[in-house]
Amino acid sequence: MQRFKDKHPIHTDITVAWADMDALQHVNNVVYLRYFEIARIDFLNKINLFDTIKPGGIGPVISENNIRYKRPVTFPDTLTVGITISDIKTDRFLMNYSVFSHAQQTVTTTGSSLVVMFDFKTGQKAAISEPLLSALISHSQDLT
Repeated sequence: MQRFKDKHPIHTDITVAWADMDALQHVNNVVYLRYFEIARIDFLNKINLFDTIKPGGIGPVISENNIRYKRPVTFPDTLTVGITISDIKTDRFLMNYSVFSHAQQTVTTTGSSLVVMFDFKTGQKAAISEPLLSALISHSQDLT
């Protein structure tokens, strides 16, 4: 677990709820998108992205999600979702997720989200601001 946290300095703990499971008695596949969202918002809060966003201004939108299920997760469990950043471009970046199960002591799920900066006033893509770019680079897999 410590190696996982060292690799993912920004990580989020999520308690698996009974309602997260489906009829096959494991966490439903779609629930992982919610887990990723919780971790993504926590990550963006921790790097202070939301301090620089004004309503109706420039902000992140998701243009693509990918998930790889390695092992089923069941209740009860606590998951730690770690995030790293890669493929930083002028207007987008890739958030990479690793889901570590406390019960299984291993990574059970991996995934990614393509995050595009979007100007909500113009309806167009926008450049990543310098403060955000610096924060993203500090968590980038491209540099490690």
